[in-house]
Amino acid sequence: MKNTFLLILFTLISSRLHAQQILICNNAKVSFFSSTVMEDIEGKSAVGGSVIDTKSGNLIFKVKNTSFQFKKKLMQEHFNENYMESDKYPVSEFKGTIKEPANLTTDGTYKVNIEGNLNIHGVSKTYKTQADLQVSKGTLNASAVFKVKIADHGIEIPTLVFKNIAEYVEVRIQATFLAKK
Repeated sequence: MKNTFLLILFTLISSRLHAQQILICNNAKVSFFSSTVMEDIEGKSAVGGSVIDTKSGNLIFKVKNTSFQFKKKLMQEHFNENYMESDKYPVSEFKGTIKEPANLTTDGTYKVNIEGNLNIHGVSKTYKTQADLQVSKGTLNASAVFKVKIADHGIEIPTLVFKNIAEYVEVRIQATFLAKK
């Protein structure tokens, strides 16, 4: 009886420790910004999903392409139909790793390097960037900014609007992670 109790206690403790190493965000803010002489274009989504394994440093971000909102409805339509082909490629995804160890269970601020593959429009490309992480009372706030070359992901810009869309777009990510329950 005593051994059974110890086994159950050990199982509960180890599963609790494992759960604390997995951090989840279901409302990551992902935006991109394109600036040219002709016009600025910004798309924003507040429903990106992300998971970080604090033990291995592995992470994943996903966002539905149709979740991006624009100031002009026509921009949103062109984005989904002509550029992203959201029916064919519904999700953009980043799978990567935090390259140096950071104790994400201890309160503090960390600047980390992240490397991984960004899959947009069915084309996967390796990216490296820095992220700012702030841990406070079991909550992890993360932010990162990096540039993406549109042509690298097979996104074709028609000649007619070529001057309206920048060659590179700035991608911004902000996420708040909590321990998996």
